[in-house]
Amino acid sequence: MAAENAGIKSPHAMSGKDVLDFYGVTVEQGLTEARVLEQREKHGYNKLDEQEGKSLLTLILEQFEDLLVRILLLSAVVSFALAFFDEKSKEEGWTAYVEPFVILLILIANAFVGVWQESNAEKALDALKKLQPDSASVLRGGVWQTIAAEELVPGDLVEVKVGDKVPADIRLVKLRRQPFGSSSLNSPGSLRAWARRSKW
Repeated sequence: MAAENAGIKSPHAMSGKDVLDFYGVTVEQGLTEARVLEQREKHGYNKLDEQEGKSLLTLILEQFEDLLVRILLLSAVVSFALAFFDEKSKEEGWTAYVEPFVILLILIANAFVGVWQESNAEKALDALKKLQPDSASVLRGGVWQTIAAEELVPGDLVEVKVGDKVPADIRLVKLRRQPFGSSSLNSPGSLRAWARRSKW
């Protein structure tokens, strides 16, 4: 997490004032532009790292990197060699090759399942990336403004309204609600929160 790298530990267990003091931010002003640039230089952008997809051949070859799989592959090769050079095996015909063939089929099935699982994991990660919000309402220099969610830095004050996607890992500082009788039951309240850059 960005906050732990910055020296803050367990912000959820600290008071909101202590967290604000750590980042040198006030609820009235938010971060200054100079502080934003300093935090961005230190922590980077609030986005998931882009990774190139692996080719099918790479995925298949990765399935054979496990030590147990390599031992089984070696045993299939040895079993095949013994069956090929053994005089008794020549009399048995193709049945002498059943054991290495079965081991190879198991390894191929294992590789197929591994590639399928990894492909599903990549699709799930892509789906998570699509769930990230595009923008965030943030207080900087005493002015609320809408910025791209990837522009958030540790210490930003973020406003999250009912139905909004949370744009980063955040620490709630203030909860603002209208009194029960002053508005209709379905009016959106809002949360004001301190944001830390998401780090997956």
